[in-house]
Amino acid sequence: MNTHLPSAATDPTETPFGLQSVCHTLRDANATLQRFAWLGDHLAVAEWTRVTKEDETVYDNPGHHTLSCYLDGGYRTERQKMPGLYGAPARLCALPGDHESRWWVRGQMHFMHLYFLPEHFTQRAVRELDREPREVTLADRTYFEDARIATLCQSLTHESWDDADGLLRTNETAHEVLSLLLRSQGVSRMGAELKGGLSVATRRRLRDYIDEHLTQPLTLGNLAEVACLSEYHLARMFRTSFGLPPAAWIAQQRIERARVLLRTTTLPITQVAARCGYANASHFSHRFREAVGVAPVLYRQAVSAAA
Repeated sequence: MNTHLPSAATDPTETPFGLQSVCHTLRDANATLQRFAWLGDHLAVAEWTRVTKEDETVYDNPGHHTLSCYLDGGYRTERQKMPGLYGAPARLCALPGDHESRWWVRGQMHFMHLYFLPEHFTQRAVRELDREPREVTLADRTYFEDARIATLCQSLTHESWDDADGLLRTNETAHEVLSLLLRSQGVSRMGAELKGGLSVATRRRLRDYIDEHLTQPLTLGNLAEVACLSEYHLARMFRTSFGLPPAAWIAQQRIERARVLLRTTTLPITQVAARCGYANASHFSHRFREAVGVAPVLYRQAVSAAA
């Protein structure tokens, strides 16, 4: 990840999700925004309430994915073309960025939303599902049940979004939600033409090689030799199949390994830096702070407090 973790925001139109976002639609439909926070890593979270006798809400290609979890009410709210299927506490909706839907909203509702970009979701496919990013998208699902995801979504609303530690814990939980959502609601993209990318075997070989040699300096020549391709073709095809250029992908893997080590071990920062391939603790701290938004020591403290 290469996005700073900023302070909480109060206006969803300040995010990169734009004026066609679900946030904008709800605000125009007289829903009340209770809280909003931009979490970094292309993630945002919001808590909403709404009271109405009957009203229609229309979502039309918002451009970002949304996961909705009902916290209270919603018993008479339904999606048009799906009559008789109503909301309820702990029920979830997955709304892809390119979806269109109309809803009849009735009565009182209290719900939270997690907003994220399509590329953020699909890039997880390489490591977690051994799939290319362009193969996978978010399913359009209305009022499905998943106890683990619902519990994590509810826990997001119990965190403080007004301080760095609370935002970091919320960010961590949001990432866990996305991993679970990828596995349960990730579907093959219809009509995806997989031309110009790496074979499954080559992609896996490269990924394993990077994992095994992450403590060492890596070059495009190293990767090209593993893939049996020229440096030029490897660079182009790597980006197609991994969703990022080689340097950016490797940098992301170093940060992700550091997150895991800081969260699950008590290794000194110098040893964490060495196991992630950084030249020294100072270089590691700078890169980690640049990517995550806080120093490694503060990150470890924040996730330990949440455990």
